[in-house]
Amino acid sequence: MRKILHIDMDAFYASVEQRDDPALRGRPVVVAWRGARSVVCAASYEARPFGVRSAMPAVTAERLCPDAIFVPPDFARYKAVSRQVREIFLRHTDLVQPLSLDEAYLDVTQPKIASPSATATAEAIRAEIREVTHLTASAGVAPNKFLAKIASDWRKPDGLFVVKPAQIDAFLTPLAVGRIPGVGKVMEKKLADLGVTTVGELRGLAREELELRFGTFGARLYQRARGIDERPVEPDQPVQSISSEDTFESDLPLDDLAPMIERLAEKTWLATRKTERVGRTVVLKLKTSQFRILTRSFTPEAPPSSQEELVRIALALRDRVDLPPTTRYRLVGVGLGGFRERDALPVQAGLFGGS
Repeated sequence: MRKILHIDMDAFYASVEQRDDPALRGRPVVVAWRGARSVVCAASYEARPFGVRSAMPAVTAERLCPDAIFVPPDFARYKAVSRQVREIFLRHTDLVQPLSLDEAYLDVTQPKIASPSATATAEAIRAEIREVTHLTASAGVAPNKFLAKIASDWRKPDGLFVVKPAQIDAFLTPLAVGRIPGVGKVMEKKLADLGVTTVGELRGLAREELELRFGTFGARLYQRARGIDERPVEPDQPVQSISSEDTFESDLPLDDLAPMIERLAEKTWLATRKTERVGRTVVLKLKTSQFRILTRSFTPEAPPSSQEELVRIALALRDRVDLPPTTRYRLVGVGLGGFRERDALPVQAGLFGGS
């Protein structure tokens, strides 16, 4: 039986800003550039009661919380704090799988520092993070990654929640299906149409039916509803690709997709700031109303060096779609792939340098 922790820094970017600027403490802080194309990187807990959340358009955040203080992101500073937190993790176990700058899985089945329990290890890590960084972290403790990730969100901010093996069924049964990672608004509605709103109700569907309706994700839903997750904690997994996608409430023609492409490109670009690696290949993904999936990609001589370049390439990829103009689309995604270490890339003048 594994002992897995999921450690998640609380409102990380916003908390770093509040820590470093006393004038921001207790105020609704939104980490984002202003502008119609910008999306929210993080929102302080003072901004969240207004409905402000990460990844929403910045203009929406400003409308929901007119008194919010907008702070442009400083990823170099966030990465420096993230390295401090990573060093704390590695004192306790070598099995650390970072998910981003602000969260990671840890396997503490056999911790490096003697501890009476995984819960005690989680408490020790949280205390060290507070002492070293003057920031708070929440933790989930469970027999697998799936349950630990849900648990870490249970008592945020600055909380700890434990799911013991004997408690798995009681913990999962009343849970809303939207709590399962990967179940977004669209999937939640599809399940609701089947009369499924809780994990307990999800267990009533046979694996064959779930696979028939949702493919491989259906098989995953069947397992998660029973608390099954055999994935090990995999340290130092290099980032291969990062993408963002959105499913529309109603199908749209290709010419109407530019605003969504711009927003998703920014969301993807911000996500790439959380890794030291650099992506080279821009990918545009489309799904038609008939569920046909199309991808278009382009690998420039030098990686995109700005959000604006990523947007420009993604929009150019849209122009390479040659389906009839009457085609309607239900999903669009923008991604970066072909990630490499920064020092392994050739020095280039820039994507459009000299043109």
